[in-house]
Amino acid sequence: MAEKSSEMKKEVAGALAYVLGPITGVFFLVTSKDPFVRFHAMQSTVVFVVLFVLQWVLGITIILFPLSALIGIVAFILWLVLIYKAWQGDEWETPVLGKIARNLLKQIK
Repeated sequence: MAEKSSEMKKEVAGALAYVLGPITGVFFLVTSKDPFVRFHAMQSTVVFVVLFVLQWVLGITIILFPLSALIGIVAFILWLVLIYKAWQGDEWETPVLGKIARNLLKQIK
């Protein structure tokens, strides 16, 4: 009889790191030792904190308010793509913010 492992697959953990954005990102960053999961957790944290701040700043200015809605749509699509890429086992970096996430991850090791 094969022994069951209580550890989740790295692809599942990587995808879950994006589910609640920075909340699950920080959780998996702290609890996981796997480099794949830690990368996705850091990228989730960086990307969605930046997008949240950008959307908030644009949202409080009346002239740029429509851009805030556009950022929200882009963030949702990006969120789905990142979950899918992690689920597939791909360590896909978002442009600019993915590199920042990777560099931050190297600094906290």
